[in-house]
Amino acid sequence: MERVELKILGITRNQIESSAFALVMEQKDGPIRIPIVIGMAEAQSIQAKLMSIVPPRPLTHDLLVSVFHRFGIFPDYVEIYNLTDGVFASHIHLTGRDGTEEMVDARTSDAVAIAVRVNCPIYTTRDILDRAGYIPDEDGIPITRLDKQSLNELPLERLEARLQQCIDDEDYEYAAEIKKIIELKSRQS
Repeated sequence: MERVELKILGITRNQIESSAFALVMEQKDGPIRIPIVIGMAEAQSIQAKLMSIVPPRPLTHDLLVSVFHRFGIFPDYVEIYNLTDGVFASHIHLTGRDGTEEMVDARTSDAVAIAVRVNCPIYTTRDILDRAGYIPDEDGIPITRLDKQSLNELPLERLEARLQQCIDDEDYEYAAEIKKIIELKSRQS
């Protein structure tokens, strides 16, 4: 199974649910992005580390990393290995001081919070990238509604990314419009 390395682009507030945030990750050597819904505590933990903020007392993820180091356990990498019903599942791959390798199951938000603390890579599968990823507009802004004329001018790849984003956002009416244009363009080529 092909692994694809991801990098963290940032964290945004979820527009629908105020206590949820979206961790936006991007394919390291490509344009595909994946939004992952995470809770407030995990968002704060990841953001604090990304901004090099040192809290007066250790956060939970800092504590866990301290325990790892104290007992000679080293996180090698994080793997986002599954996506079911919009929920991502991850493993943290660890090596003990004696060379023993272990893999532990973790919520993706917790796994990423640990990964940023130890600077280990984060991977996913090509399948998850294909199912959950999208390619943003050229200017990087979130995909917004365009009129039919503007949609007709977009290349097929960008239309397909917009279609997937509409489906993810449960905007089925607009998704149907985009699907018709994709079908028409596919017949023409």
